[in-house]
Amino acid sequence: MHPGEMSVFPKISLKPEVTEYLRNVFLNKEVLAAVDTQEAESRFQKLLTCLSHPPSSTCVRASTHLAPLEDIRLSLEKELEKQKCGSSAEVPSVQIVPHPRITDVLLLPVDGPRAVERLSSELVVGAQCGSAVLRGAHVFAPGIVASPKYMKAGDMVSVFSDLEGRCTRGATSFQGNRVFVGNGVAEMDRSAIFATETPARGVGVRMVDPLYKSPSFDGVLPSMVFLQNLPSVVVGHVLTPQPGERILDMCAAPGGKTCHIAALMGDKGEVVALDRIRNKIDRIRQNAQMLSLQSIKAFCFNSTQAVSDKPKQEAEGPPFPPESFDRVLLDAPCSGLGQRPNMASTWSLKEFCSYPPLQRKLFQAAVRLLKKGGVLVYSTCTVTLSENEEQVAWALNTFPCLSLQPQEPHIGSEGMLGAGLSPEQLRLLQRFSPELSWEQTDTTAPLTCRADTDTIGFFIAKFLKT
Repeated sequence: MHPGEMSVFPKISLKPEVTEYLRNVFLNKEVLAAVDTQEAESRFQKLLTCLSHPPSSTCVRASTHLAPLEDIRLSLEKELEKQKCGSSAEVPSVQIVPHPRITDVLLLPVDGPRAVERLSSELVVGAQCGSAVLRGAHVFAPGIVASPKYMKAGDMVSVFSDLEGRCTRGATSFQGNRVFVGNGVAEMDRSAIFATETPARGVGVRMVDPLYKSPSFDGVLPSMVFLQNLPSVVVGHVLTPQPGERILDMCAAPGGKTCHIAALMGDKGEVVALDRIRNKIDRIRQNAQMLSLQSIKAFCFNSTQAVSDKPKQEAEGPPFPPESFDRVLLDAPCSGLGQRPNMASTWSLKEFCSYPPLQRKLFQAAVRLLKKGGVLVYSTCTVTLSENEEQVAWALNTFPCLSLQPQEPHIGSEGMLGAGLSPEQLRLLQRFSPELSWEQTDTTAPLTCRADTDTIGFFIAKFLKT
């Protein structure tokens, strides 16, 4: 694929003030002292482009605490073969390869962008639904915002994603800011989708000719495979949880990392998962149950208040006395600017900048809850300096008891210049920067090479408390 062909979507659409803010981040003084302005500007433009496109591989975390990786790989192969039987087109077998360094990861290639003819019959979905379609999902009925007036089950339709949420629900057409994501077959009549009494559920459009083709994992081996972005899986390994330890996951929903930690410990020990949103806690418990993990205890609680100075009550839940945990994962709430594909954000700069103060409050609680000799891992799925490297610099200044530690595996790039950290400190950080390899991603290169660089934007720092 030639570089020009990789960009089928416009760059991520952000408010001008946000674009300007980000440009200043990626063209900061330290960066410009290391690379020329043209190179820095080029990286920034590549970032804006790659954020609107999905990664070129699908990453699946396998439940290797329940079965060997190769057995799971073969079962998955069989399941995905079944999906093909239902499709009329000649589909080549899906290639599923183990990650060479991460023992519980399977990788699948994404075929795209493909040349797909648009049809005259057009259906519109919300931006979140559109992004899910680009990563292999079918269109679920709640995601549909507009459809042809006389659409019946069985009709072929072209699916468009409404980038700014401007389409009126129930409309018959929409000409606003939208992008084409592929063709599918309607599974329901229009009247059933927009019925007023009970909102429609289930698959509304089965995608048969998506712009980016990857298998649908809906209902596929739910206890054996878990769809998770590669950097999110790396976090669990970097934390290196050990059997018998007590570990805290501070902002745990939906529980992918929580379950991974418990699995890595062989389900021996205790993983405490906190989240402040009640229904998200139910989701964590469901995931733990499905993966047969007994060591997870989930509580609805605001982690900024998780440290108690009162003598220990008998209750097992939060708040906890200081130094209660061997390891703490702070996968912090963040501006989410590393998520892919993300074609548009309507957030103001004020909203984007509201996260660092909250992250610092959580960080303060994390350090207090961690035992001496314990490990704290801080991670985000964003690309800003203020939420990543600047937080590390702040933490090292604020807590003399913390020191940065090497990470294993380290497959991302090092930290970004601009926060006053030393070259040694930057090398200990792990920043997944898809813009650095964008347009060099040769689709003939082995999937495992592409998978490590063509990821979501993500950041990981590992600290030891002495």
